[in-house]
Amino acid sequence: MQQKLVPALLALEDGTLWPGFGFGAIGQTSGEIVFNTSLTGYQEILTDPSYHGQLITMTMPHIGNIGTTPEDDESSRVWAAGLIIRQLSPIVSNWRSRQPLPDYLAERGVVAITDVDTRALVHYIRTHGAMRAAISSATVEPEEVLALARAARDMNGLDLAREVSCAEPYHWAEAQDWWQPDISNQSSVIGKQYHVVAYDFGIKRNILRLLGAQGCRVTVVPATTSAAEVLALNPDGVFLSNGPGDPAACDYAVESVRELLGQKPIFGICLGHQILGLALGAETYKLKFGHRGGNQPVQVTATDEVQISSHNHGFAVDASTLPANVTVSHLNLNDNCCEGLIAPEHKAYSVQYHPESSPGPHDSDELFERFVQMMQEA
Repeated sequence: MQQKLVPALLALEDGTLWPGFGFGAIGQTSGEIVFNTSLTGYQEILTDPSYHGQLITMTMPHIGNIGTTPEDDESSRVWAAGLIIRQLSPIVSNWRSRQPLPDYLAERGVVAITDVDTRALVHYIRTHGAMRAAISSATVEPEEVLALARAARDMNGLDLAREVSCAEPYHWAEAQDWWQPDISNQSSVIGKQYHVVAYDFGIKRNILRLLGAQGCRVTVVPATTSAAEVLALNPDGVFLSNGPGDPAACDYAVESVRELLGQKPIFGICLGHQILGLALGAETYKLKFGHRGGNQPVQVTATDEVQISSHNHGFAVDASTLPANVTVSHLNLNDNCCEGLIAPEHKAYSVQYHPESSPGPHDSDELFERFVQMMQEA
């Protein structure tokens, strides 16, 4: 570890204070405090746009031991508002590492805190729910840090997709990377190259890679792109990406998806799943502390098969508000939360979790192949 630690303080909006030591950038930051139960993949988590505006508490006690490498970034920057950990590893042991985590965060202006009792903190969040919080390594005056926490934005009603989305459309051609297994020749449906228009509500690079690995030519468009503009691109299918914030605040996206229903095959992930649910007439709600981690058990309702999946969401679709022609395809076995939808009449389906497995398991890779099959049959 090259960086010297400095005194720091984490404050929750209810007045709870958690002392520790700062690393990364020296300064202050605030957002919604959440926790992630993944054992690995902190770099992919930090660069996932779905974490925009959130302070991430890692439940894995040792963080930083594998360093960082540019190839593992899931976007062009760190979107997490800050990082909270139990212990920063003093050494890096990974042949792929190019930069220690403290230097990586400092270079990108990200404030982090270590030596926090994250076991107690996660228990506190589970009991009291996600709330606004602040980290400061510039000052440890409780009143100042607490005021910063209480001034943070509330996730309810917050449209963050606009803030993370691309400004202009672009094309994506990359498939699997050199250190990942090449699955492009394993699919039974790859033949014609299908054109997919992907809405960027906060899209991750590995989603685009997996679409590319299925032989898709992908055009990524901003979150505010209208249905008419999408159809003008003459796609074979439409993809709705993951992203941060309250899905109900993305009324522009809900309206566009509603207009696209039945016209092209649609596949949604995470925020895209919630937007699809809203477009179909359902409602969404905020979870007490959300699902975030790479070890969430999900049951496929059609077969009773259980898959281990990667999650990152604080909102969910209320299954009781779905219309009769829409089926819940996946259930979370921890709390029975709706984790997937199928709307055959509209040629649409979605999952709440992250099947792109970056980080996380590969149990749900077939969802990308299913999308190609739908375009083939359309």
